[in-house]
Amino acid sequence: MDQPKSTRYQNRCIGITGASGTLGCALTRCFRASGAEVVGLTHRTPPEGQDDEGPHRWISWQCGEEAALDAELAQLDVLVLNHGINPKGGQSIDDVNRALEINALSSWRLMQRYEDISRRNVREKPMEIWVNTSEAEIQPAVSPVYEISKRLLGQLVSLRGATRDPNERNQLIIRKLVLGPFRSDLNPIGIMDANWVADQVLRQAGWGLRLIIVTPNPLTYLLMPITELGRRAYSQILNHPGP
Repeated sequence: MDQPKSTRYQNRCIGITGASGTLGCALTRCFRASGAEVVGLTHRTPPEGQDDEGPHRWISWQCGEEAALDAELAQLDVLVLNHGINPKGGQSIDDVNRALEINALSSWRLMQRYEDISRRNVREKPMEIWVNTSEAEIQPAVSPVYEISKRLLGQLVSLRGATRDPNERNQLIIRKLVLGPFRSDLNPIGIMDANWVADQVLRQAGWGLRLIIVTPNPLTYLLMPITELGRRAYSQILNHPGP
């Protein structure tokens, strides 16, 4: 794999949710190649022993228990929200509730907690939070419930990016990851290689981009920035903060 040569994240501590998944593993390898210390956050039982390409350490957590992570989150320089599920054709009430909780609401709560931490813990380099919302924000994903949950998360990220206090934007950088179909256990027929996707994500972050798009679909490169600008303008125009 062509590893990114940037040392932008050298000696920084990176936390990745969904770190045991295909993209999580690929991002871990890329961050480690950049000299970062990686902390893997997983719902699964953490693997035993050390892996030269895996996270330096693991943390077990569950959706709904985000407050228990505060002490760990405070140690991170970058938090990558990458966890999620795809119910595919499942559209029962349980499928909808589970997808909304895991794909959107848990990430939203972690964003709030990490933002609060960034206010209390000003650093020489700003803290960063990366949110993987998926191309399903604006494109069909052959899974209606997955699309709904990812679109909710994407709109929440856009809303927060537009309405934050300008004085706090240099303390916490929010990056949105809009990724097309890559091969994984959840999507074995994905077009892109996850290692290549992870490489491109870090490369674009190194360029300073806040909206990171990696997809073979040219329409996404056109539509997503327009959609993002429209959401932000709409939120800012109607934003009336309380006293």
